Amino acid sequence: MRNILITGGAGFVGSNLGQYWKRDFPEDRVIALDNLKRRGSELILPRLKKSGIEFVHGDIRNREDIESLGKTDLILECSAEPSVQAGYHGDPRYLINTNLSGTLNCLEFARERGAQFVFLSTSRVYPIHAIRQLPLEESGERFSIPSGKKGVGWSEHGIAENFPLEGVRSLYGATKLSSELFIQEYASMYGLETIVNRCGVLTGPWQMGKVDQGFITLWASQFLYGGHLTYIGFGGGGRQVRDILHVSDLYELLKIQIGNMPKYSGKTYNVGGGVGNSISIRELSRLCSSLIRKSLEIDSVPDTHPADIPYYVSDNSLITSETGWSPGKSVQNILEEVFLWLKDYRPQLEDLLLRR
Repeated sequence: MRNILITGGAGFVGSNLGQYWKRDFPEDRVIALDNLKRRGSELILPRLKKSGIEFVHGDIRNREDIESLGKTDLILECSAEPSVQAGYHGDPRYLINTNLSGTLNCLEFARERGAQFVFLSTSRVYPIHAIRQLPLEESGERFSIPSGKKGVGWSEHGIAENFPLEGVRSLYGATKLSSELFIQEYASMYGLETIVNRCGVLTGPWQMGKVDQGFITLWASQFLYGGHLTYIGFGGGGRQVRDILHVSDLYELLKIQIGNMPKYSGKTYNVGGGVGNSISIRELSRLCSSLIRKSLEIDSVPDTHPADIPYYVSDNSLITSETGWSPGKSVQNILEEVFLWLKDYRPQLEDLLLRR
């Protein structure tokens, strides 16, 4: 029996990873630690209990909350203040204390117990200005990198791990990149087995989407429930592109990595949907309308938020070449699942997801 700690364990990513793990390894003890700050977290708790996952109400900012958890063999560090806009219009301390100080507390916990450590980082470690300088072209309803164009760390296949890191990336991105650096130091100094996955947009049912995080659920819920949406930034045309990855596909990768930690330890990977699972916001609107046969008037605001970028697609070449992994669920598969969840749980979700 292994003892697995999932920080942010009542959040969208952590809770799903925990449930998949418990399904496949029922003999393992899985603990979900979460401060329940995220809206909708309370809806996750019965699902954790049903899966046999132990929930602990705690906060990684408080080392005492972690220290009480006892023997641990593996930590999945999924906790975060996930909004790239965090800190722009107010106090950044929660962001910094959670995403950096909290990770340091988790690293100390891992060091003391010799636990393996898997960190979910973000594509937003890459600098904003550098991404905005990519030679993007308007191609139908999206921005894209022209075929054959490439530079250091980028090509028509997306953004690779060696994309230059010089420049400003938001406080959110800075805390995650700083955490990555500390993880490297702990691995080297204390011999910890660690993996860093820089994830693109993770999505699927049970993500409580809002404007600054979880846009697939946001878009689907507003279309289905009759809410309000706006194309914001880069001229207001909705051509910004992201790649999306179902959380179950991330889990399948983690099983491979954790199953052979010595092979993958110490490495950093870009992990996302890739070009094949990329979509613009305008394309997402069209797909939503097609799937539920319902239209929605969408406003337009041309001004761009300082943290926004016109394009991000993960180049999965490295992780695919080393593990054989690739995403299994298409954009349409993902959206169909999300709509089914929104319909099945409408009484619990409608007011929550329409609230701004």
